[in-house]
Amino acid sequence: MSGKETWRFLDTPSLDPATNMALDEAVLLLHGEGKVPPTIRFYTWQPPTLSIGYFQKVKKEINMEAVRRHGLGFVRRMTGGRAVLHDQELTYSVVVKENHPLIPSSVIEAYRVISTGLLLGFKRLGLDADFAVPHTEKEKEELRQPRSSVCFDSPSWYELLVEGRKVVGSAQTRQKGVVLQHGSILLDVDVELLFDVFKFGHERIKARLKKQFLRKAVAINQLRAVPVTMEEVKEAFKAGFAEAFQVELKEAEPSPEEKELAKILVREKYGNDKWNYSK
Repeated sequence: MSGKETWRFLDTPSLDPATNMALDEAVLLLHGEGKVPPTIRFYTWQPPTLSIGYFQKVKKEINMEAVRRHGLGFVRRMTGGRAVLHDQELTYSVVVKENHPLIPSSVIEAYRVISTGLLLGFKRLGLDADFAVPHTEKEKEELRQPRSSVCFDSPSWYELLVEGRKVVGSAQTRQKGVVLQHGSILLDVDVELLFDVFKFGHERIKARLKKQFLRKAVAINQLRAVPVTMEEVKEAFKAGFAEAFQVELKEAEPSPEEKELAKILVREKYGNDKWNYSK
């Protein structure tokens, strides 16, 4: 016996956008009720999907005609932050109670603790990862006032930088005494597609922001001589989270109650235009 705490590990198949978000919330709610243990989940999206932050304004920021033209899914998350294109990537989520001994009360410090699992995952893939910690007032102001709606446009506090560039976009919420952090780990990125689904005041602004994006953001396979497979990525980050939290990760399936609650949340929330287009 190792004496380590056991957490649950869910590696769910590709799901539609509404079901992916509903399942994350179902895990949060049922963990809050003590019905399921702390959970780390890995998932992908079918079809590729644009997810937007809880506070984002669709009419102002998102080119929905382009979203439909490209056959993308669309969903509003329960977490804040900016829009993420879930395409050639792995999404992770971590669900754990706020009062768990491992989780600091500060949101920023909790980001750091959870993101340590990501940092260790990147190191296992042979990449040089570190945290983005702003030092100057200008850097801090840039984090408070992001230039665009694109999540990977700039790093957040304690967001991971790999070889100096952003490779993960994460968002966190705390509800009913539970922390949910989820995020997108880029294997590859289609920059033209990404910038096509946002609204910009002018083509010049779009071109400038695209240039900045290419300078600040990067995908794993741009940094490696040999591309990674999805299985290699899952293995590296699963081990990274287990090491960061010093826990055993036990593979499992979502419980029947989680699946049932997710169906209700799809019907009443994430599959509903009122939720997705409300702002």
